[in-house]
Amino acid sequence: QVQLVESGGGTVQPGGSLKLSCAASGWRVSTNCFAWFRQAPRKEREGVAAIYAAFGSTYYAASVKGRFTISADNGHNTMYLQMNSLKPEDTAMYYCAAKTGIGECGAMVARPFGDWGQGTQVTVS
Repeated sequence: QVQLVESGGGTVQPGGSLKLSCAASGWRVSTNCFAWFRQAPRKEREGVAAIYAAFGSTYYAASVKGRFTISADNGHNTMYLQMNSLKPEDTAMYYCAAKTGIGECGAMVARPFGDWGQGTQVTVS
C-alpha cells in the first residue's frame, strides 16, 4: 500500500523551529525523489525542498535556503524537514510528495509527483 504520512506541524513563534516528518510506505526514500510542498490560503502550492538520497542531492527554494534542511533516514524510510528561523510567511499546509527518478526532482513542480500525503499545518505567529 502506497502511503505518505506527515507529522510534526504546529504553531510556533517567529524565529522558532519545527521538524516535519514524512513516513513512507510503498516507496523507498533511498531511491526515489521526495519533496516538501506548501500551500498557504489563496496561494498556489509551491515547492520548498526536495531530496534524491541515492545521489545525495538536495534542492531548496530560495525563500527557505539556509533556514530549512531536508534529509532522509533510509532505516526508518522517513523524510524530514528541519525548519529553523521560521517566519510568518512560512505559515502554510505542508505536504510530502514522491516521484520516481531524479528527473525534475530539483524543479520542485507539483505535476510530476504522483503520490501525496494529507498535509500538516505549520503556523508561525
